[in-house]
Amino acid sequence: MVRGVRGATTVAENRADAIVDAAAELLAQMIEVNGIIEDEVASVIFTSTPDLDAGFPAPAGRKVGWSRVALLGMQELAVPGGIERTVRILIHWNTDKGLDDIVHVYLHGAQGLRPDLAQRRQILQGESVGRDREGDRS
Repeated sequence: MVRGVRGATTVAENRADAIVDAAAELLAQMIEVNGIIEDEVASVIFTSTPDLDAGFPAPAGRKVGWSRVALLGMQELAVPGGIERTVRILIHWNTDKGLDDIVHVYLHGAQGLRPDLAQRRQILQGESVGRDREGDRS
């Protein structure tokens, strides 16, 4: 069965290397927390907000070592009030895991997109809810 694994992150600045690095950080965490292996992935869609125009996020797939997966980059709609400098990833994953077993990953400023899923991930990983890695309020 094909399942969708979602994730989003924000990018500190509009530079090609910053976009790829942020997308690679997100993709690596999505892979790690779900136990995804390349041979089980059908495709990956990367999107970025219109204010990220210095580079593509999809090369992050190659940066994490995926050389045979179909990758596609697209631009998000310019929605007033949307979170700026955001990269989203949707992995189409062939897995027997149920919907409740999928962990969606929201990092940095993108945690506000789905606070319910960001909190669920923290609980599953045994982190303090509402605190970042350094213990500061997020």
